[in-house]
Amino acid sequence: MQNGPEDKEAPFSAASDFMRKEGAFSVYVQIWSASVLGVEGRLIGVEVNIASGLPMVSVVGLPDPAVRESVERVRSAVQNAGMQFPLQRITVNLAPADIRKEGSAFDLAIAAGILCASGQLDPERFTDTVLIGELSLNGEVRVVPGVLPMVEKARLAGMRRVVVPQGNAAEAALIGGIEVAVLGSLADWLPGVGAGERPYAGDAAAEAEAAADGGAARFDLSDVAGQHQGKRALIIAAAGMHNLLYVGPPGTGKTMLCRRLPSLLPPLGEEESLAVTKIYSACGKLDGARSGLIRERPFRAPHHSVSAAGLIGGGPSPKPGEATLAHRGVLFLDELPEYSRAALEALRQPLEDREVTIGRARGACRFPAHFMLAAAMNPCPCGYCGADVDGRACACSEAAIHRYRAKISGPLADRIDLQVELPRPARPDPSERRLSSAEARQQVMAACERQAARYRGTGIRWNSELQGAALHRLASPTREANRLLAEIYAGLALSYRAHDRILKLARTIADLAGSDRIEAEHVAEAAQYRCLDKAP
Repeated sequence: MQNGPEDKEAPFSAASDFMRKEGAFSVYVQIWSASVLGVEGRLIGVEVNIASGLPMVSVVGLPDPAVRESVERVRSAVQNAGMQFPLQRITVNLAPADIRKEGSAFDLAIAAGILCASGQLDPERFTDTVLIGELSLNGEVRVVPGVLPMVEKARLAGMRRVVVPQGNAAEAALIGGIEVAVLGSLADWLPGVGAGERPYAGDAAAEAEAAADGGAARFDLSDVAGQHQGKRALIIAAAGMHNLLYVGPPGTGKTMLCRRLPSLLPPLGEEESLAVTKIYSACGKLDGARSGLIRERPFRAPHHSVSAAGLIGGGPSPKPGEATLAHRGVLFLDELPEYSRAALEALRQPLEDREVTIGRARGACRFPAHFMLAAAMNPCPCGYCGADVDGRACACSEAAIHRYRAKISGPLADRIDLQVELPRPARPDPSERRLSSAEARQQVMAACERQAARYRGTGIRWNSELQGAALHRLASPTREANRLLAEIYAGLALSYRAHDRILKLARTIADLAGSDRIEAEHVAEAAQYRCLDKAP
């Protein structure tokens, strides 16, 4: 048997894409397609065998209902495109057979295999080619989700060309090193009539314009009146990608501040852009009208009714959740105690490991989840604990306040670097000069440049990523700073994780100040952002 391109995850291992055997009773053809497993692409061999016997079509290889229904879509598409659907026994195998196949992206490859096996198309035209697309009943090729990771996998496997729907062409072209062709309808394959696949020629100017427009901020920090400490905490969080929690009564600007985080963060790098775009492609959330990679850092704000599976991913065939959609960006949880305990506790492992691991009987799926957690909460159920003004005194008992805050477990609170109390602000002063997002972003970018120079070649990008020996080697506190940190550790009875979080935070504060060493004042400022470690 002749097999497919050399690839550890491919179902075959030799050098060609298909094999056709003609005998007295059967014809066999193999075409390449692809699917998405988690957020990564995977090559799938579509084997088609036509044999003599009663007319029927069988699809095997763990197909889901959408794949099984492809038989009727392919039959109608072939007939309406002006070609013949064989009235023989047809068997379609999707290999490897032990992986569940989902979605409609195999339609085009199944149709091509049947047409090649029945002698209506020359199989040589599909050498080193991956076919991806859904078919409508009239033969048109429709867009499918997940094309970007599929095309990336095809390139890594040594494929020469990929055929995709017109609506997915710009997305597929983001992967260099592989030819992208477009097919509008099966009628384009009519021998002597159709033009066949057309090479895709993208609009480079439009892509560059889309990339340039992608960073426009909808919210500006100057919209927030007062709350200077809250703004300072926001700048620190953005400079080191630290997790952030605001605690304060209603109307203090907690949500406003968090929603302005994207305007302070640096743009995505090339590698980060590709990773984020792959995730949105695999989840079917990539804007089909856009061209070019996603350049803005994601900002996800799920409602507090979200389930644990919706937050971190899951399901019978695991799918990414909001934590993965926030990869390299911000996951914002407003009214944090209103989320279910199960959902919040499920975040503990992603916050530490920066990936989500979901185990199932057939194996484990790993989803990237390197995000900044930004959250907001009231100090008590009624919201006015510590803010007794204008006749709105807190009506909550100490027990009620304790139960409310206990919804945020100690291990989860330990993973939040900045825990900031926001007081009720004074009446806005029209003459006040407010810090803009552009000015704050300059501070953030300067701190990011210092981090990039310090961590060059280490694989570390942000201070929040420091851990273990690297933290104590690269944080560089002075003797006075170390002594103060030891006193704070003992005085607040902190966990060692909280101790290290304060040290990372102090490193970012030092970067914002332009200091190579962590001074005592940097540790003192970092330690004040631990309001959950105090009694309510």
